[in-house]
Amino acid sequence: MNLASYIDHTILKADAVPDDVLRLCREAAEHHFASVCVNSCYVPLVHKALAGSGVKNCCVIGFPLGAMSTEGKAAETAIAVKQGAEEVDMVLNIGAMKSGDFEAVRNDIRAVVEAAHPAALVKVILETCLLTDDEKRNACKLAVEAGADFVKTSTGFSTGGATVEDVRLMKDAVAGKAKVKASGGIRTREDALNMIEAGADRIGTSGGIRIVGG
Repeated sequence: MNLASYIDHTILKADAVPDDVLRLCREAAEHHFASVCVNSCYVPLVHKALAGSGVKNCCVIGFPLGAMSTEGKAAETAIAVKQGAEEVDMVLNIGAMKSGDFEAVRNDIRAVVEAAHPAALVKVILETCLLTDDEKRNACKLAVEAGADFVKTSTGFSTGGATVEDVRLMKDAVAGKAKVKASGGIRTREDALNMIEAGADRIGTSGGIRIVGG
């Protein structure tokens, strides 16, 4: 298994500086990771640093809470794609999901999808630690209905991260109509392999070097 090809090499902390991002880009190019995932302000820097490397430029949208206007998420997406983002990981409106306003959740995701496609694919972060199993299943179905390419477990900034059980649940819920990204607390090779065995198609982690190094 080419484990590196599953990894979105990630730096999302608030105090990250350009040199940190450039280091991640160098590491991702060296190890042939799937992407570098950053906050959207760093998309132009990553675009330049990764040129010709084959590593995708990924950014987060509405991060980490998802509690911003749909119009704001769509605008952030459109700007990021214009600046070179090839993948966007959006946080769904968790409050709308938990209150049962499924139309708002679907429309929120669809607005980002429309701003991103066809230039960039969209991953929807569910923040599974804040949802019941039924809410997770419904969120996956709404993401598929809205045209998302992936569903993703976690931001890594809430009360919990990815679990094998959630990856299995999400894989089942999307029924082959979207892929699954496991993210949040994945720090070892064993963690990553367990997530992939459970059905993850992509792994978001700040520990990519440690993972591929065994």
